[in-house]
Amino acid sequence: MKQTRLASPPLSRRTIARLVQVVGLLDVLSTIAPHRRGHHMSLLMEFVPAFGVFSARAATVVVGMLLIYLGAGLRRGKRRAWQVAAGLSALAVALHLLKGLDFYAAGVSGVLFVMLLATQDRFTILADRPNRWRSLQALVGFGAAGFVLGFIEIAVRANRLVGTPGVSQWAEQAALGLIGVHGPIEFRHRFGGDIVAYTTGACGLLAVGVALVVLLRPGSRRPERTDEGEARLRELLQRYGKADSLSYFATRDDKSLMWSENRAAVIAYRVVNGVSLAAGDPIGPESAWPEAIGAWLADAQQHGWTPAVLGCGNAAGKAYKKAGLDVVELGDEAIVDTTAFSLNGRPMRGVRQAVNRMQRAGYTCRVVRQRDLTEAELTGAIHAADAFRDGPVERGFSMALSRLGDPCDGDNLLVLCHDEDGKLRGLLQFVPWGADGLSLDLMRGDRTAENGLTELMVVSVLEESPALGVRRVSLNFAVLRSVFARAEELGAGPVLRLWARLLRAASKLWQIESLYRSNAKYLPSWVPRYLCFPTARDLPRIAVAAMRAEAFLPEPRMPSLRRAPRAKAEVAA
Repeated sequence: MKQTRLASPPLSRRTIARLVQVVGLLDVLSTIAPHRRGHHMSLLMEFVPAFGVFSARAATVVVGMLLIYLGAGLRRGKRRAWQVAAGLSALAVALHLLKGLDFYAAGVSGVLFVMLLATQDRFTILADRPNRWRSLQALVGFGAAGFVLGFIEIAVRANRLVGTPGVSQWAEQAALGLIGVHGPIEFRHRFGGDIVAYTTGACGLLAVGVALVVLLRPGSRRPERTDEGEARLRELLQRYGKADSLSYFATRDDKSLMWSENRAAVIAYRVVNGVSLAAGDPIGPESAWPEAIGAWLADAQQHGWTPAVLGCGNAAGKAYKKAGLDVVELGDEAIVDTTAFSLNGRPMRGVRQAVNRMQRAGYTCRVVRQRDLTEAELTGAIHAADAFRDGPVERGFSMALSRLGDPCDGDNLLVLCHDEDGKLRGLLQFVPWGADGLSLDLMRGDRTAENGLTELMVVSVLEESPALGVRRVSLNFAVLRSVFARAEELGAGPVLRLWARLLRAASKLWQIESLYRSNAKYLPSWVPRYLCFPTARDLPRIAVAAMRAEAFLPEPRMPSLRRAPRAKAEVAA
């Protein structure tokens, strides 16, 4: 299978998207700009009531804003975005005439409509099915709310109506008001009629606008796994898992799997807000990576998703770059060589003192594989992990497993720290990194415990690793670590020092510097990790998607520490 290289949106498609946005802006400006009441307006008022003119002006603003919003979908080649843009541009022609016989603006919208018809073959990506139902629900929901409000407003003014219209005419008036059309009811005072018209008209515009926004919103893919795919994934982990410390996290149930054609390699990813977010390296032999990468990029392009990779290594970064993605350094992973680790020496003085203090206080650690724990011990560890968690949300995606106690994870290594009374006060969970490595997944501790709890648990696993056949342990990932390290060097420039100060300020909200400092005390080797993305303009969307995936921004559903049921389908190249 020939590798698919990421294709940039055709220049004509980008140009069309920008032109649509410019016309949308002109629609808004032409409506809100002051107008003189000239011959055209006087002529129009003879045939169109004032409410119709006002409704047309309001609708033109909504159409303009929607055209601006559609630019992103058109740039990605969304067929639905093209259909809506074409329909709105045709509608704008009529609205410009209704709002004041604005022939120039109507002509511009007409030209845009013709251009969209002539270029429809450039927009072939289909809409995501779940969005269609959500869009219909929004349209019906807001429309029904506007109808009910209009009906109630008519009912409370029943004694101010001309004549005695029936309930069916009340309903007709409210329904027609949703589309800006005057109904059969006349009010004795114009103010009451205007209130009903503006309420129903605003709700109608809101219903259409929200429905279109939801329809064109970037979709997601439900994570899909099968027992057969899971077995094949674990087979690849056994053979090639030693290449990447993040490879075991591909077993998360909220990640989909994209296989190469011969299933020799696989990419674990998740679609978040229109971003196809992969994490770590492809799993499998490097010779099979291009096929898996090509299949993943083709799938993203087919659905109009933005591909991005979090935390891949050097070799994978080169493979993704060859496939057309840009690559920048994201941070560094702290890796400790357990065969050379020792508490001796001045650099380890702080860690050594913390460990000794905890041991004198009666704290002890047990390093044990999950499969060797009794059911009661494992249940107690799960309850402790939930109790020690900072907040209700289980964070993590690219470098976290987000589950504890699953029977499939028998090789996971746990560090259980008890106080002198035998109470569990802290725990660590490490996932396998090949046959001779561990990768830190979970770190929890009782905040009322003595200072030095984390140091004792980390040192315990590092000291016992050689006996377990473990030569390397991956600790936490430090985002932009090199900035802090280089800013402390002699001769660091003002720009670098300013950048470090900004990151320290951001560390008050996110653990940026503290993760670096907490890792550095164990004297690890620092291994760079990279971020891969199509273009710089995609970085804000990727950043938001990554923060949602890592649970730093809210999502409707978050993974818990307990294993979710597996889906019955799977994506294959």
